[in-house]
Amino acid sequence: MPHPETANPRGNNWPGAANVLGSEPSAYLRQHAGNPVFWRPFGDEAFAFAAARDVPVFLSIGYAACHWCHVMAHESFEDQETADYLNAHFVPVKVDREERPDVDSVYMTATQAISGEGGWPMSVFLTPEGLAFHAGTYFPPVPLPGRPSFRNVLEAVHEAWVERREAVEQNARGLATNLANAQLSSAVRLDGPPEVVDAQLLSDAVRVLARSEDPDAGGFGSAPKFPPSAVLEFLIRHAAALSETAEDAQDMAGRALAGMARSALCDQLDGGFARYSVTADWSVPHFEKMLYDNAQLLRVYAHWVRLGGNEVFPAEEAADVASGCADWMLASLGLPGGGLASSLDADTVVDGVHHEGAAYLWTPESMREVLGPDDAGAVARMMNVGAQGTVSELGSPLHPGRPLSASESRLWQRVRPALLAGRDLRNQPARDEKVVAGWNGLAIAGLAEAGAVLDRPDLVAAAGEVAAYLENVHWNAEDGLLVRVSHDSKARGIGGLLEDYAFCAEGLFSLYSVTGTKRWYRLAEQLIRAAETRFVDDGHLADSAGESAQVFNAQGQRAALDPFDNATPSGAAGFAGVLLTYSAYSGSHAHRLMAGNILGLLPPLATRAPRVAGWLLATAQAALAGPVEAAVAGSDSSLRQELHSALLKSASPGMVVAVQMDDAGSPAGEGEVPLLIHRTSAPDGSPQVYLCRDMVCGRPVGTVADVQSMLARMASGAS
Repeated sequence: MPHPETANPRGNNWPGAANVLGSEPSAYLRQHAGNPVFWRPFGDEAFAFAAARDVPVFLSIGYAACHWCHVMAHESFEDQETADYLNAHFVPVKVDREERPDVDSVYMTATQAISGEGGWPMSVFLTPEGLAFHAGTYFPPVPLPGRPSFRNVLEAVHEAWVERREAVEQNARGLATNLANAQLSSAVRLDGPPEVVDAQLLSDAVRVLARSEDPDAGGFGSAPKFPPSAVLEFLIRHAAALSETAEDAQDMAGRALAGMARSALCDQLDGGFARYSVTADWSVPHFEKMLYDNAQLLRVYAHWVRLGGNEVFPAEEAADVASGCADWMLASLGLPGGGLASSLDADTVVDGVHHEGAAYLWTPESMREVLGPDDAGAVARMMNVGAQGTVSELGSPLHPGRPLSASESRLWQRVRPALLAGRDLRNQPARDEKVVAGWNGLAIAGLAEAGAVLDRPDLVAAAGEVAAYLENVHWNAEDGLLVRVSHDSKARGIGGLLEDYAFCAEGLFSLYSVTGTKRWYRLAEQLIRAAETRFVDDGHLADSAGESAQVFNAQGQRAALDPFDNATPSGAAGFAGVLLTYSAYSGSHAHRLMAGNILGLLPPLATRAPRVAGWLLATAQAALAGPVEAAVAGSDSSLRQELHSALLKSASPGMVVAVQMDDAGSPAGEGEVPLLIHRTSAPDGSPQVYLCRDMVCGRPVGTVADVQSMLARMASGAS
């Protein structure tokens, strides 16, 4: 029977009845601290409270930059009568999906199984043990066609809990069992025979991707359309390899990169990319700007420059986009101490009201106010700003939708500073200042590699500052623990997930390859060793280390491993990538085998669902290429710098680069990276490069031309 205190909706006098989010570090949770809903953070205390009251948990999951999360909050969570009903019949729990992706993942799977849809805000009803039994996403305050009102849902769930408890709990247990059984299909053992990468499988994946490509606007699928970052990395790597589908891969990548860069998805004034487009032609973005998108896209655009571009999207244009993205990341998300914030909000608050994208929208009139009548008309036509706003009555985003002519480019460069200055006078979107370890790891990789490709040492230096922040704030070397999130330079919350360890190690290896600073190599090595201890149990790999009993219950009391890429690569794919890189640097056959075991996930995905297997495909492409191991030996000189730069600008898939660069204060050769051991300068003392696979090296060479020639021979399969 229900707890007697639930009988009085407005009483709410049970012990602990209050909204307790005000002291939470998460910006998203604090956004709800003033709600009349008695929110609690996710944890044992909230579920114990639900058990004591004998009521379900109402779990609401979202994130700070989410537009529809703001909408539902205003319509329902700020409404006193709705809050009274929630407080009386449920224990309301708020989760920031960016802090707790383990919670988000399992309940998103449950939501999709129950409702057939997924997204945020996510609304899930749980037993006090954490088992899901009803779920949906956004619920409106009044019924709409095909969607009940939130109050209707609350009343129906309460009635089912009171009148049909046994059936509710049986259904919840059945769903958890089904989720557990589904996990068996993605189980990975790291102690079995490794997968042998099949080159034909990768070409087949390119062909399947071509079937879902939008050749006109670029990208894959229809609206809503998301930046396919991991898939683009695979296509660029595949284009660098000699295969029958290399040209097709390069063309698809070029169309997608050009389509996004020349659209409203890319902020034409300030750089950086929005989360996704609600239209197939990228013309109407959903305006939140996320670190994880921009970190990945920065790297992809830099790799396109490294590949050489093509006629559809020249490397010079891509270099400008990459530079703008990097500058935006550092200026808009950079925090004191070196970390990068998570996001900018989709909404801008104007006169106390949330307006989606308001800071970014223009009308012909607002352009005239900034530019005057002479330029405003031409710029409005060039950027597709008309009298009828494409987003709202506030206007349209800037969307050229095509390459600009030479005269248009000159006009744009002349007026852009004035438009940006005018936009800066508006109310700006809020920033979520939490630092997520894994996303900062992705940013380190993007900044370091873009810095090397674009000849911008300032970006490499910024990558080093982010790495130092993670080392000093997030990494506990004594316990071998990487904490996922920090706020105000203080780590707080759960330990990192597999993706955090993998992405941070990935970034640190990239930073090491560019700088030669052994500190970063050693830290990446420590993260890999810690991840093996934390996420491998009896030979099986898991995404998390069991941070929550409720999550464990919801997934049928089995450790979960999600093989699919989402907004970021899957933890499994990311881990496979860093294991492959580490084996190339260290010569560790055991880690090469582990990477191969994870690549065993690929064959059923490569031709059935390549759009969610981009990073596994990219890692497989690197494995197929070797990857090439490049060691630069010899004392510092202009020639050594030229050799090192040529390697960093090579498009060889997954190539690892090591350079003999003694860290300040450490004796020469101390703690040397294995790839560099026994690599010496030429007899005359000049630097030289060793190009190897599996630590078996060819004759060392000492000129940039010879390096490029040998890399070409290795790519063709010649010795």
